[in-house]
Amino acid sequence: MKKALIIGISGQDGSYLAELLLKKGYKVHGTSRDADLSNFNGLKKLGIYERVSLHSMSLIDFRSVMQLILKIEPDEIYNLAGQSSVGLSFLQPVETLESISIGSLNILEVIRFHKLPVKFYNAASSECFGDTGAGSANEDTPFRPRSPYAVAKSAAFWQVTNYREAYDLFACSGILFNHESPLRPNRFVTKKIINGAIRISRGIQKELELGNVKIKRDWGWAPEYVKAMYMMLQQQSPDDYVIATGFSISLEEFAGKAFEYFDLDYRKYLKFSNDLMRPSDINSSCGDASKAAAKLNWVPEYKVDDVIKMMIREELKNNLDS
Repeated sequence: MKKALIIGISGQDGSYLAELLLKKGYKVHGTSRDADLSNFNGLKKLGIYERVSLHSMSLIDFRSVMQLILKIEPDEIYNLAGQSSVGLSFLQPVETLESISIGSLNILEVIRFHKLPVKFYNAASSECFGDTGAGSANEDTPFRPRSPYAVAKSAAFWQVTNYREAYDLFACSGILFNHESPLRPNRFVTKKIINGAIRISRGIQKELELGNVKIKRDWGWAPEYVKAMYMMLQQQSPDDYVIATGFSISLEEFAGKAFEYFDLDYRKYLKFSNDLMRPSDINSSCGDASKAAAKLNWVPEYKVDDVIKMMIREELKNNLDS
C-alpha cells in the first residue's frame, strides 16, 4: 500500500485529493498546524474524516517537518499548505511568504538531506503569471507576480525547479488556475456570490457587495484539478504543468450566471465597495493546458457554467438558510 502525505489537507484541494488517493488504495496522512483544533470540515463533508491519519505540523519549523516526514516515510508528498488568500496576503505579507516559500524549502531540504526516494508535488499558482492579457499562459510564459501571495508562490516554484535540477529530486509544480467547488471557504469571492444569490432569491439578503467585477479569471472544477496533481507524480520523470480550462469570464459575468439560475437580474442587487478593492490586481488570467493534455492526458470536463450550477445545487442540497 502506497503512503501519501498531504500537507494542508484541511483545505478544498487537500480534501478532494485525500478522497481521490483513498479510492486508489493509498494510506493517506494529512497535516494541519494544530490537528486537534482544526475542524477538517472538507474531509467530514466528503465522509472520509475517519479514514485519514491526521498530524500536527508547522511548515516553517524545519524540525517539525523533518520529524513527521521521517516518521511516516511517504511515497508521495503533496504540499498544498500555506496562506491561501490573495487578498489576505496584502495584509499578512510576512506570514504568506514564510508559510509558502520557507515551508516548501523545508520539505525540499528534508528530502535532499535524507536522500528520500519520495515524489514531491508543489502547489504553484496562476497568480505567478500576473496579467495574461488577451492571450493565455503556458509553462514558458514568464512570471510577473502582482501580490505578496504570487511572489511567495513564484519563489517556491523556482525552489522546486532548482532542487530538481541540482539534486535530481522527483519534484514538480502544478501551476493551477482558479478552481472552485462547494468546499470553498465563504471568504472566497465565488462562494460569496453563490451564497449571496441563494440568500437574495430567498429574501434573506437584499444586496451583494463586491469589489472589482471587471477582472477575468479561468475557473475550473476542483475535483478535476486534484486528479492532475496525482497524474504528475505518476510520470516517469518530473515536470511542471499548467492546469486550466483555457476559457475565462469576468467576475461580473460569473455573478450574472449565478443570479440567472434563479431568474434574477444581478444588476438590481450588486453593490460596489471600494473597501473590497486590492492594492493591485490582475485584469485578465487564462491558462493553456496543452502540455497537460499531451503528456498527462488530462483534459477538463467542466467549464465555468458547469461549476456555477454544481456549486449552487450543492448549496441548495445542504439547505443553506442563513
